[in-house]
Amino acid sequence: MPKQTHAGALTLLALTGLTLGSVLTAPAGATPRTGFLSAADLPPHPSSSWTAGEITDGVPEELLQCLADALPGYDSRYREFHTELDTNARQLTIVTGTPTKARALATRLNKEIRTCPARIEQRDPEIEATHKNYGTLPVEEGARVHGLHTAASWGATDIHLLSVGRDGRTVTVVEWSQLGDFDDAPVSAFKKTTTTAVAKLH
Repeated sequence: MPKQTHAGALTLLALTGLTLGSVLTAPAGATPRTGFLSAADLPPHPSSSWTAGEITDGVPEELLQCLADALPGYDSRYREFHTELDTNARQLTIVTGTPTKARALATRLNKEIRTCPARIEQRDPEIEATHKNYGTLPVEEGARVHGLHTAASWGATDIHLLSVGRDGRTVTVVEWSQLGDFDDAPVSAFKKTTTTAVAKLH
């Protein structure tokens, strides 16, 4: 992961006072039977190809900055992706006990993303954060797409696209991020990525 983007994520993580230990995960043996995105499913990068990491148990640190309070002790796995430049992505998939629990979790995750800028700014007045709602997608039980931009007083600026989707008792969160602002976000391509991610859930 590039230094600047990773540093920005870790800065926000430190501001929220969260660590990986804040989130409970199920035992490694209890793995969800669900599909994950491949590198070819990510929004095309103009000058670098995507590389996909291994599917790993747990929750990626970068998603904790907004979602830690909403993530329960369900079975979760994730996959990270990166380019050779400053663009990276990740997918988190959580398997709940019932479709009703999954619906409630998806609702909570969307709320946490929507209200994340206020929490970021409350913890550090030198960071300005903005949320944008990019609407819903008609795939399986539905998905919603968000934009999150952070700008620090020392000049760092990052743009994130996030989505929450559900199929049955499974919920997935997809995040794409790079240095830049809303004008740099490939929203249409990310919506296609989100649709693919939800369609791959079992």
